[in-house]
Amino acid sequence: MSERMIQTELKRPSELTGAERGAWLDFVDGYGLFDSPYFRIEFAECCEEARGDTRVLVGRQGGQILGFLPLQMGKIGYARPLSGPLSDVHGVITREADKVSLPDWLKSAGIPLFEYHSALALQQCWHESEQVRDGSAVVDCSEGYDAFEEARKAAEPKAFKNIRARRRKLEAEEGGFEFRMDDFSDEALDAMLHWKRAQYRTTGVFDVFSVAWTNRLVAAINRKRTDRFGPVCGTLRVNGAIIAAHFGMRSENRVQYWFPSYDPAFNHVSPGLLLLLETIRHAADCGLTSVELGPGDYDFKRHLGAWQVPLAGGCVVTRSPVTALRSAARALASASERSPLGTAGQIPRRALKKADRLASFYAV
Repeated sequence: MSERMIQTELKRPSELTGAERGAWLDFVDGYGLFDSPYFRIEFAECCEEARGDTRVLVGRQGGQILGFLPLQMGKIGYARPLSGPLSDVHGVITREADKVSLPDWLKSAGIPLFEYHSALALQQCWHESEQVRDGSAVVDCSEGYDAFEEARKAAEPKAFKNIRARRRKLEAEEGGFEFRMDDFSDEALDAMLHWKRAQYRTTGVFDVFSVAWTNRLVAAINRKRTDRFGPVCGTLRVNGAIIAAHFGMRSENRVQYWFPSYDPAFNHVSPGLLLLLETIRHAADCGLTSVELGPGDYDFKRHLGAWQVPLAGGCVVTRSPVTALRSAARALASASERSPLGTAGQIPRRALKKADRLASFYAV
């Protein structure tokens, strides 16, 4: 067999050998690109508890492990990143992304398609297939909370003046607030879910918690605790009552800010923003170096983030009936946009985008 030939194998995370787990750890250990808990093997194990289609594509070259691509297989082999649409960032677990040919990996494993939305754009292996770019904001608290706040005050003085005003308003109206980190009470999680689902209904966004596997994933993360991975659940309380709650996860270096929510009755004092600042303070006090806020163009991310992780979206395809059907549907959508139909010509593409998102939640 050629030394350059790629060998691949699909495994459940629980089926990885000791040598494979060791290689995964070697790839992510001390490598800033993989600071997010999304890249920890424990997160893959949680996904396996939540979804039966969780797999890891192990790539080898010359008999040596080149890397790992964690993914959800779907019902027809329409693969997506680990945790599907809930993933804020994903990529190939490797130190040699320039040697990874994703079309070859997928073809070798019999996977017709891998659609991604937040892949690490700094990894060369995504460049050929990427279609859009985004970024995930990262808060730098490596020098402690006071240094973080001073740096962001200098960069965004007006924003921090408004934050201080809202904090004073909350203290004046309610006599202050209490922040609890590692608040894993049923009350905290129930509050987060209640307000988050209400927010989805109000904004018309798909309720991610209406799908059973997302709830199983949150439960699995809530149970998983190692020195490199664990759940994060913080609350902001006024007179003992929760007014804001967040559920996320952390690695040994970074908090992934994931599902924040708050009581709309306190909207005028920005309880969600105050909760985030207290989470950053706690992360810094615990020796963590950063808090990742995820993709999306929001003011608070620009005000608090020191930099962005560049992200790419696109699709890696191999030849198959599945990919031929997908290409035909997108060609039809493109033709409609070029036709003299005005805004109506955009309907097919919007419908495809919505269908893709729903399919990703329902593991199609």
